[in-house]
Amino acid sequence: MTAVRPAQAGEAASLTALCRRSKAQWGYDAAFMRQSADALAVHEDDIAAGRVLVALDAAGCVLGMASLEADGELGLMFVDPPAIGGGVGKALFEGAVALARRLGARRMAILADPNAARFYERMGARFVSNAPSDAIPGRTLPLYEYDLTDKEIL
Repeated sequence: MTAVRPAQAGEAASLTALCRRSKAQWGYDAAFMRQSADALAVHEDDIAAGRVLVALDAAGCVLGMASLEADGELGLMFVDPPAIGGGVGKALFEGAVALARRLGARRMAILADPNAARFYERMGARFVSNAPSDAIPGRTLPLYEYDLTDKEIL
């Protein structure tokens, strides 16, 4: 059973490390990872604002994280590689949807890594277009949208 809770002060560094581990597991090279470093950082300000969620196993070990931008856009969402495929992503997505609704958002934009595109489609997100990467100049990523108005997560 995966529990989701708000991130706590002081967790930014360990959550940033989790994001980087998770991104790297897709086989990106060192140069790509260096270019992505800033975009993969979790910030204490976002934790303090209540926009970062953490997924935990029954023993309280961190399995993943998700963050929202102030406008309800999905900022980061990463699962620790050993936990991928165990329902952690779905639990985090459900938590992010609930948080976005509490923030008053009517839709949640998702700029997805191509390796995560099928996951977001399974969650019910709709492909909108390809959009510029927020980390790598010249790279495009699939942009999805999730309707928050009264939709149940699959």
